[in-house]
Amino acid sequence: MDLASHLLVNIPVAVVALVLIGISKPVTDHRPARMDYRGLALIAGGVALSVFGFQQSQIWGWSNPGIWLSIAAGVVLLVVFYLVERRTESPLIKVDIFRIRAFAVQNLVLGIAMLVFVPVFFFASEYAQIALGKSASQAGEFLLYFFLGFVIASQIGGRMLDRGGAKRPVVVGCALSAVGFALWAGKVTQLNFSNQIWYVVLAGAGMGLMLTPASTDAVNRASRLSYGEATGITQTVRNYAASLGLAILGTVLVSQFHSRVTTSLVARGVPHAQAVSEAAGISQSQGGSSTASIPGFIRLDFAYAVRDVFYAMAGIMALAAVVALFGLRRGRQEDPVAEEQPVPVGGGGAGAARDEPDTGPRA
Repeated sequence: MDLASHLLVNIPVAVVALVLIGISKPVTDHRPARMDYRGLALIAGGVALSVFGFQQSQIWGWSNPGIWLSIAAGVVLLVVFYLVERRTESPLIKVDIFRIRAFAVQNLVLGIAMLVFVPVFFFASEYAQIALGKSASQAGEFLLYFFLGFVIASQIGGRMLDRGGAKRPVVVGCALSAVGFALWAGKVTQLNFSNQIWYVVLAGAGMGLMLTPASTDAVNRASRLSYGEATGITQTVRNYAASLGLAILGTVLVSQFHSRVTTSLVARGVPHAQAVSEAAGISQSQGGSSTASIPGFIRLDFAYAVRDVFYAMAGIMALAAVVALFGLRRGRQEDPVAEEQPVPVGGGGAGAARDEPDTGPRA
């Protein structure tokens, strides 16, 4: 994706975010604390190594021990980070906040959904330019259909959250998004965008319906004294999952594209060894300013690779729907101050009752 596509995607999102922040006028209670440099080093190293391992797998290959070493080291550092933070007086992240059931589940759902939400913009843009032969600006217009469904449904999701809690919009939104991605995947190999428009809108609508309620509910589960930590944790989960999703799904795209191009070249009489080498060069190509010279069979092979990625996205969103269905409780939450004492997952008594419908105002 070139600079123009990045601007078309990111600027509208940034403007909307700034406007909403200005309207909401959030209030935060500040509590001075020492910087947790140890925790910062552990989480930065864990995130960087795990994402790097998945990202480099498409270049080095899964047979390279460096890939597995990087991923394993990243996971170990993240586990050590969790254990260290539990015993730190002024931790970078208060990991005990995950003992609040709804907060933990909502962040899990958000993490799963973010494996898809950010990567879809990259893959859809690349598909529009490579498979459909669109320009960078036309690829940006391609993504506007996704945002059309997203913006409308996010308003509906917010109202559903206010009326009856987060579970219904989150579950329904994840399910709709899964269906939208599956139907969209079934059409991408036709290389005709007009046949895909409504499925793009549906996938975006599902994302919009679930994302606002899940994000709002996750942050509101912490008391006002913990809003900073809750927001930071939620954003960290979302950003890490987005990076991980781009790395993993990017690996899927490159491997599938390489395999299909190799098969196509062999079918055209190219020796297998040469076909493998040429396919590797094509699949790793960063592209140029124009895609007009791309052969038709390459366009189709790329479309099939994107189809596999979109089917994977549909499966990921279906998993998010299942987690939300069985992990979240029905009803609106009470004032978040009531949940200041963490509740173990699966806890009963008053902790469980707090997720039942209430008649008081929602914070």
